[in-house]
Amino acid sequence: MFKNVRLFKLDDPAAVELDQLERQLGGRRFRPCGPLETATMGWVPPLGEDGGALSHEGGECVLVCARRQERILPAAVVAETLDEKIAAIEDREARTVGRKERRQLKDEVLLDLLPRAFTRSRRACAYLDRQTGWLLVDAASASAAEDLVDLLRATLGSLPVHPPRPPQPPEVLLTRWVTTGELPPGLTLGDECELRDARDDKVVARCRGHDLAGEEVATHLRAGKQVTQLALDWRESLAFVLQEDLSLKRLRFADELLEEGMDAGLEDEAARLDAEFILMTGELRALLACLEEAFLPAEAAAAPAAASDPPF
Repeated sequence: MFKNVRLFKLDDPAAVELDQLERQLGGRRFRPCGPLETATMGWVPPLGEDGGALSHEGGECVLVCARRQERILPAAVVAETLDEKIAAIEDREARTVGRKERRQLKDEVLLDLLPRAFTRSRRACAYLDRQTGWLLVDAASASAAEDLVDLLRATLGSLPVHPPRPPQPPEVLLTRWVTTGELPPGLTLGDECELRDARDDKVVARCRGHDLAGEEVATHLRAGKQVTQLALDWRESLAFVLQEDLSLKRLRFADELLEEGMDAGLEDEAARLDAEFILMTGELRALLACLEEAFLPAEAAAAPAAASDPPF
């Protein structure tokens, strides 16, 4: 189950050829950092190493998973080692180390320390929805999502995608939802929001555990603040926080939905994960259709035509 969602729309879904995808992913399979490498990134099996395949298809969605490994070399350690080396030279040779030599010594220090540095890894998954043309990346930050998209673009040779392009700032609609309490069918207000002053973006108020229809939030709204983050609940099956860039964070699927996947009677771990994946993508597809109609009416109007095209 994804914890966060960063959205990208495919300009041309037909540009992704599924029959070639596994071979293309294999060309950039993950490998650990070499002794002098600061970071590496590549594809790993999304259902675990026992799964073998680097992509997994279920419910008209294709899941992939990237792993990034980087060496941990704190700047303070580099600076301390460099200072010690410079001090030894200046003491031994009775001279001052210049700027150019200092840069050369820093490179030598990095080459010496890198092979001994610890490594850490993180995984990020994403899936292509063949019905809607959305690419969903499970990443908490925009930069981590872009790293995965860049890797996928390099793997495929090209990947014409763009983030959501709403015709009006999303905070306008988010503010209207909180002000009026009128939301699209299936969505209800949560108990958390962030409000920012429209005239000074440094003035921010964060409300958590509040009644968003209450007087405290209304006071902020009357003072000219706009809602830039909003906790929402989708059909009592998925709670999340919608941000002003239309990304979703802190996804929490209802226990009933999770139990539905566990109650499928599947003893095989891969089969159970596949069942959970289909449940998750089904809920997110319905939610995104609702959000698309609200925030991206032009793309929502074109969605039926795109869905009737041949699968990519």
